[in-house]
Amino acid sequence: MKKTNLLLFSGLLLGLLTLASCQKYFACHEENISSAGDDDSHNKGMNCMQCHVATGDGEGCFNVAGTIYQSDLQNTVSSGKVELFTEPNGGGSLKYTITIDSKGNFYSTDNITYSGLYPKVTGPSGASISMSSPLSSGACNSCHGSSTGRIGID
Repeated sequence: MKKTNLLLFSGLLLGLLTLASCQKYFACHEENISSAGDDDSHNKGMNCMQCHVATGDGEGCFNVAGTIYQSDLQNTVSSGKVELFTEPNGGGSLKYTITIDSKGNFYSTDNITYSGLYPKVTGPSGASISMSSPLSSGACNSCHGSSTGRIGID
């Protein structure tokens, strides 16, 4: 009788541990995409991919994310978009559009293949700026604001 209870308890414990270890796996299947006017984002200028990954505490696993500042490089924009093209300066085909939220952040858990794509950022005034080299990562704040200047536009 005691052996049966021990086996049952062990099985229950193993099941709970398995479920807990899968929790973040399932979090990567959670949709989390920035949208115009949304103000749920946080940690402007930080590398979003430090938390929004399978092993992190963030909601959803981001494939691309960053922060866009006004031209003063202190305050963030309150709207705009980030577009990913197949050629520099908005050339070639438009592959993805990510909306900038009201806090200046953009992010997406969509399955975005960013390799070989060139970003173009358009601010609230309609002014735009483009990267002339292709993306090597979707974690924009891992370089911009760290080893490279912040992205500033009005």
